[in-house]
Amino acid sequence: MRTLVLGGIRSGKSAYGEQLLADAETIRYVATGDAAGDPAWQSRVAAHRDRRSDRYRTVESRDLVGLLRDDPAATTLIDDLGNWLTAMLDEVGAWDDETADIADRVGDLADAVAAFTGDLVVISPEVGLTLVPATSSGRRFADELGRLNARIASACEAVTLVVAGRPLTLPEAPRPAAPESRAPQPSTPAPVAPVPASAEAEPSPLAPVPVDGGIDPVDAELFPIVELPDHQIAEQARLRHLQLTKPAGSLGRLEDLGVWMSSCQGVCPPRTLRAPAVVVFAGDHAVATDGVSAYPPEVTAQMVANIATGGAAINVLARRAGAVVQVVDMAVAADTEPSVSAFKVRRGSGDLRRGESLTLAEARRALAAGRAMADRLVDAGADLLIAGDMGIGNTTPASVLVGTLTDREPVVVVGRGTGIDDATWIRKTAAIRDGMRHARRYRNEPLALLAAVAGADIAAMAGFLAQAAVRKTPALLDGMITTSAALVAQQLAPGAAAWWQAGHLSTEPAHKFALDTLGLVPIIDLSLRLGEGTGAVAALPLLASSIDILTDMATFDEAGVSAGE
Repeated sequence: MRTLVLGGIRSGKSAYGEQLLADAETIRYVATGDAAGDPAWQSRVAAHRDRRSDRYRTVESRDLVGLLRDDPAATTLIDDLGNWLTAMLDEVGAWDDETADIADRVGDLADAVAAFTGDLVVISPEVGLTLVPATSSGRRFADELGRLNARIASACEAVTLVVAGRPLTLPEAPRPAAPESRAPQPSTPAPVAPVPASAEAEPSPLAPVPVDGGIDPVDAELFPIVELPDHQIAEQARLRHLQLTKPAGSLGRLEDLGVWMSSCQGVCPPRTLRAPAVVVFAGDHAVATDGVSAYPPEVTAQMVANIATGGAAINVLARRAGAVVQVVDMAVAADTEPSVSAFKVRRGSGDLRRGESLTLAEARRALAAGRAMADRLVDAGADLLIAGDMGIGNTTPASVLVGTLTDREPVVVVGRGTGIDDATWIRKTAAIRDGMRHARRYRNEPLALLAAVAGADIAAMAGFLAQAAVRKTPALLDGMITTSAALVAQQLAPGAAAWWQAGHLSTEPAHKFALDTLGLVPIIDLSLRLGEGTGAVAALPLLASSIDILTDMATFDEAGVSAGE
């Protein structure tokens, strides 16, 4: 159980936190304050120690992340986050520098709290109930404390406010509401007429959502706890498969996919997919100008226009599968139509070889854009999301992310991309090596990692996929670029991978490393390496068929067929 205990000065929050651990045999008490040279603080620490029994083992440290990760099962009480926050602001010089940022440290701590498996109580001052000087430093502290408490609360299972020694358990934060209804569902499945081989699937009833750029990037990297798909519904779907007119397990992955869709929708049998949506995130990368791709960088803008007018491979496959396609310019190094560029962060992402793809502020804007696209599509009725990519040279930043997060060497993750020759492969490998030198220091800090080496298009994909999970909407991953973004999305929103399936296996070697890390098995393997979302959309008809099997196939009783033993 992870619990955040909030309260003002002398409210009794520390004593209440200790009560929560009254039954523990041993407790690691982490004191975050520095008592050196402060007699009053030393006296206060001594009073706390005298009140506690010998069950407590006191550790005075500000390395909360290291302590939580080194022993994630030890019963622990942290007292308190206010002192820790002050120390972090001191370290980056935030009192005199308004641009100094500790969001990465806060995110790292929240991740460590979310991953903690033992009993954990975290004490923190509640903003407004603690003494805050009316100065610029005081306002900075209050702002940072509010964000810190909100992030830690999202990683805890319970939050309690203590006033005058009396605890008040706070309700869960409201989650974004799902649309009241998606596409109309008939009470009885209507008969489905055979589709001629030459016919295309019916167009999705989902229209492209407006891209107006109205987003708030503040705390875009902070995600609420992801609720997992319904395991009880999954069990109902497995039992239904045993009743259908076939030997148990004879349809292999199709059975597994149907079970997964049931659990994501929270109903068995699952509803037919009626509004799948594809968003292609486009961006250029500075590294592409040095010859790491078989195509010149100007192709990105040309292909964005091609996708927008319906002439690309993703448009062809999506029309067959009944999905709507949108393209969003996040960092194309050219002007694009206003209808696709409202979320644009910059003209081309920076040089990953120097760890300068984006600033932290730009990374937040990109994350916020991806989240906004997911929210708007789900609110408009989308029942499955797919992220696609378009950007010459984008396999290079994706390889850097995969190599860093799966602990692989550059020569192992580098692939041939769009079909490069040996000399280009050597240049690409060197670029990935240089990018990974910068990326490794941020492997546990997702926002900083995206800023250093990813680019705005990949950062937006990470926000899109993480928000899909937050909104309880299933998603199909495409190839190596989108799966590299998924690795970061899983860090931002732990548990998000439970809402994803891998559409296909790319020929890029890094793709399998990423899928293995996420625990995902590709649905198809057709040696695809195009991107745009094509591999995921190619797998979409199989996913739809897995639903049809659970929905339309007769049971043994209905068909009068004898069941096997």
